Amino acid sequence: MRNPATGEIIGTLDEATPAEVQQVMAQARDASREWGETPVSTRIHYLRNLRHYLVENGEMLAQKISEVTGKVTLEAYMTEIFITADTIRFYEKQAERMLAPRKVATTLVLFPKRSWIHYQPMGVVAVISPWNYPFQLSVVPVLSALAAGNAVILKPSEVTPSIGLLIEELFQAVPAPKHLVQVLHGGREVGQALVAARPDKIFFTGSVATGKKIMTQAAEHLIPVELELGGKDPMIVLEDAHLERAANGAVWGAFTNAGQVCMSVERVYVHERVYPQFLQLVKEKTAALRQGFPAESELGSMTSPEQIRIVREHVQEALAKGAVAEWGGHFPENSMFLAPTILTGVTHDMKIMREETFGPVLPIMRVASEEEAIRLANDTPYGLNASVWSMDKARAKRVAQKLQSGNVCINDVVVSYANPHLPFGGVKESGIGRYRGPEGLQSFTHAVSIIHDPGKRKREINWYPYTGEQHALFVSLTKTLFGKNKKQGNLWSPRNWKGFWREWKRLY
Repeated sequence: MRNPATGEIIGTLDEATPAEVQQVMAQARDASREWGETPVSTRIHYLRNLRHYLVENGEMLAQKISEVTGKVTLEAYMTEIFITADTIRFYEKQAERMLAPRKVATTLVLFPKRSWIHYQPMGVVAVISPWNYPFQLSVVPVLSALAAGNAVILKPSEVTPSIGLLIEELFQAVPAPKHLVQVLHGGREVGQALVAARPDKIFFTGSVATGKKIMTQAAEHLIPVELELGGKDPMIVLEDAHLERAANGAVWGAFTNAGQVCMSVERVYVHERVYPQFLQLVKEKTAALRQGFPAESELGSMTSPEQIRIVREHVQEALAKGAVAEWGGHFPENSMFLAPTILTGVTHDMKIMREETFGPVLPIMRVASEEEAIRLANDTPYGLNASVWSMDKARAKRVAQKLQSGNVCINDVVVSYANPHLPFGGVKESGIGRYRGPEGLQSFTHAVSIIHDPGKRKREINWYPYTGEQHALFVSLTKTLFGKNKKQGNLWSPRNWKGFWREWKRLY
C-alpha cells in the first residue's frame, strides 16, 4: 500500500481466500436474521453513534483518506466525511417513515379488503466499492443497507486497500452486533468469490466493464444488482448563462479530485455567441489553480497509475486528430500529478468526447444552437449526470428534461448527489437502479404487497361455482367501469341491479 502522491509505503495487506469468503457469508447470514428483526429505531440509534464518531474524528479520517488517495485534505473532508455524516442525519430523520408499512388504495370492486406495502430486509448485501471516493462510496451504501435491516459484506477497491482497514476500524470503534458488517480485502478474484457466495443483493460502484461482468455472474443465480457506473457528463452553456458562474462551475466540475469523479464535467458545449468569453474565463481560472499535496492547493495527485495511462491516451489521440491544448496537455513521465488540461477543436470522433476519461481534462466544443447542444449531449452511451446553464428558468428546465441522464443540475454541477432526498443513478451504460432518497433506501428491501379481507364471508363473488348471473354481472361491470359508452352496461339498471343483489345474497 502506497501514498500515490508521495510514493511512501503505508503497509501491506493479505487478500481473503475463497474459504474465508464462504465463512464470512455464513456469519453474515446469521447476523442478518437478528438485525432484520431489530426495530428501525434501534438501527437508527446505531447509525447516530456512527455519526457522532465521524464528526469527532472527521479531520483525522480525512487526513488518512488524503494519504491513501492523493486528494487534497479539504476535498477528502467535504466529499468523504461531510456527505457521509449528512446521509446519516437524513436517515435519522426519515428512515422510520420511509420503511414503515404504507397503506395504498384498494379498488372499489374489492371492498371491504384493505391493502398495504411492507418493506422486508433482503438479508445479506454485498457492497463492492471504488477507489476514487473510497470511504464515502463504501460507507454510504453500507449504511443504507444497515438502515434497511440487512447485514453487509464490503469489498473495497484493491487500489486503496487501507481504506478498507479504516472502515473496519470505524465499525470496531462503534460496535455493532457481531458480523453485521464485515470487510473482505482483495482484488478481482475476491470480488468474484463474493458474488459466487450468492449474497441477496449486490451493490457495485465502478467501471462499466466490471459492472457488466458482475451482472453476468449474478444473473446465473438471479441475484439483484444495483450498478453505479461511469459517466461522460455534458455541460451545456447557453448564450444567456451567467458566464462567470458557469466558468467557475466548469473548472471545479472538471478538475475536482483531479477529475476522478463519475459525475465530472467531461464535455462542455458552449453557444457560439459566448464561446470566446467563456473560454477566456475558464483559462484564467485554471491558471490560478494550485496543485500539490496535501494542503494549500486545489488539485492533488491521481490515485491510480492505470488511470493516468487512459488520460494520456485520450489527450494524445485528440491532439493527433486536430484538437488544441489551450492549457496543459503535456504529462510528465513517472509522475502521479497531472496538470489540468483544456482542449478545444474537439469532435465526437475522438475518445476524449466519447469514452470516460476520469482525469483533469476539460474538452470544450462550440455549438450554434440549443438543439445542437442537446443532440450532442445525448450522443453518448452514458447518462449519469448533466448540467444546463441559463438564466431563463423555463428554458433551462425545458433543456434539462430533454437530456438522457439520470441526474441533471441547472446552473450547478455534481451537486445532485449531495442532496440525500434525491434518488441517484444513471441511465444507459451509466448504471441500473437508484440509491439515496426514499427509493434508494427502499431498494435495499423487498417490497411485499399485502391485501387483507375481514374473512367473514363464506366466499368471493368470483370463486366457484360459476353461474350465468356471475357472467352477466362481470360483463355489465366491465362495460360500466371501462367501456366507451357506459350506458350499454349500466350496472344500476333495474335488471342488472336485481341480478347483482340476487347473486350477492346467494354468495354472502
